[in-house]
Amino acid sequence: MQGWPEDKQLFVYDTIDSTMAEARRQASTISGAAWFLSYEQTAGVGRRGRAWDTQNGNFAASLLIRPNATPDQLALRSFVAALALYDTLVALTGRKDAFTLKWPNDVLLNGGKLAGILLETFNEGLGNPALIIGIGVNLINMPAPEKLEKGFNSPKSLALDLGLTVAPEEFLNVLEPRFVNWNDQLCTYGFAPIRNAWLARAANIGEIITARMAKTILTGTFKTVDDTGALILQAEDSQHVITAADILF
Repeated sequence: MQGWPEDKQLFVYDTIDSTMAEARRQASTISGAAWFLSYEQTAGVGRRGRAWDTQNGNFAASLLIRPNATPDQLALRSFVAALALYDTLVALTGRKDAFTLKWPNDVLLNGGKLAGILLETFNEGLGNPALIIGIGVNLINMPAPEKLEKGFNSPKSLALDLGLTVAPEEFLNVLEPRFVNWNDQLCTYGFAPIRNAWLARAANIGEIITARMAKTILTGTFKTVDDTGALILQAEDSQHVITAADILF
């Protein structure tokens, strides 16, 4: 693509099973950073192994990087990716008011799910562990609401809800430098400015939410995100630190 940075490889496919799977397959042959973009995914996966429906024309891409970071620091890249997505969407639409960030890994459009982020790490013994950041955005189409589990945010798309048509490669051209910007801030200044920026764009802070975990369901007030990225929920009995959950509201 025109203007693509020389320090990042880019692989583009008409259709593929999963960009994350392809990044995993090619990781041992790539020493630097690389993006994998496909116009269609046939076996995309979201959180907890859920199928991610990527129809033709939507954005399905994965970024492979190897930061010099601990596993906990690698996980903070989900906040980096969320902020980069938010900035990309505002740059393309001019609608700062329309988008919010949902813990731990979604971007909402007028309260409905527009985009999702998934992180995967693995160590091939080649130095720093590999981190794959998978990103899906409903640019054109969106899953039928009946395909979603009960309680989840209804799906949205840029085309259907805002009347904006954006090609996947155009979206990536806007997203890539914004990811670099936020990732550089994380590497230079730590998580604090990332956390503050994320909280300023977060959905439902101070409101009642439900956190659904593998063995427990908690309802309470979404107080904040702490300096490790965990969600702080104030329930009637006590305050809870939540590191992984589906959030319903």
